[in-house]
Amino acid sequence: MGVTVPQEIDQTEYERPRYSIGEAAERSGLSRDTLRWYERIGLMDYVGRDSGGKRRFSDRDLNWLHLISRLRLTGMSVADMLHYAELVRAGDVTTPQRLQMFRDTRADVLERIDELRQTLAVLDHKITLYEGRVATMQPAAEPAVHA
Repeated sequence: MGVTVPQEIDQTEYERPRYSIGEAAERSGLSRDTLRWYERIGLMDYVGRDSGGKRRFSDRDLNWLHLISRLRLTGMSVADMLHYAELVRAGDVTTPQRLQMFRDTRADVLERIDELRQTLAVLDHKITLYEGRVATMQPAAEPAVHA
């Protein structure tokens, strides 16, 4: 999921609307309904349209969707993502606020990772306990009968 942006990028090509909503859904791993909803609530800045009025997504849009999907995995709320999108649209003057948002989100992710590691340790302990119990429940192997 996501589009790799080359170091030397042709900005015109990067922003050129080229993918249908179905192609964008497939490439992003999001449903068409989610893409429409993101646009409707303002999470997607501007989605191009073809001459028939159908949505056309650019590589830039796909990169944005990749970021939004990752932010959702961090547990970031849609409201916070909308705030972030507004900060991006407001320009470079909001860079300090965006930096702080990512620092805060990173701290939250590290806390969740620690919680998951602790949970994993509990699960590993229980698995070991139950494997030992199951091993004692196995009937002893019967001796082979030689004819």
